[in-house]
Amino acid sequence: MTTPNGRAQIIAAGLRTILKKGYNASDIQEITASAGLPRGSFYKHFESKEALGAELVRQYGRPAHGALVWPTSQSRRWNVCDGHFEAMSDLYIGMKYERGCLLGNFSVELANQCPLIRARLAALFSDWTQDIESAISEAQRTAAISTNAHAGRLAIFLLDSFEGAILRARVAKSRHAFDAFMRVVFTQILV
Repeated sequence: MTTPNGRAQIIAAGLRTILKKGYNASDIQEITASAGLPRGSFYKHFESKEALGAELVRQYGRPAHGALVWPTSQSRRWNVCDGHFEAMSDLYIGMKYERGCLLGNFSVELANQCPLIRARLAALFSDWTQDIESAISEAQRTAAISTNAHAGRLAIFLLDSFEGAILRARVAKSRHAFDAFMRVVFTQILV
């Protein structure tokens, strides 16, 4: 028996389960049970667990990146933080550091194990980096920040540093890594 929204139910249950337990520790039976569906319904929507994982990366990444706009005035620069990195930090803090970023988690757990998921991760990180680079380039073009560093390298550094801050915050169960990221990036690097 399939339901019209069975695919969406499996995606939502898969995301919950995998964020809580990790990809390798989650099985299809557990995911479908969490979705309130029989195990067999999984294969009507996904050919494999790896296909579900790749779809989770695609779905998870949609709201993570997008057009970032860097304020041109010094006083409004923190709005970018509120709208992007700070809001993301608040998300993980709100989850009491129990769940990390699916992209970071999958990168650590699956990059050498699942080629399809690795390819999706690489594409998403590339897209997200380009969005950040565009915002930095615009800020440099309008002289809102220094042009001393290449926008693309800064974007890679910011994204990689933020993913590292998520990992560190989970281990420490503290917001200190996020605070250090924000303070260093927005008072010493992007000035």
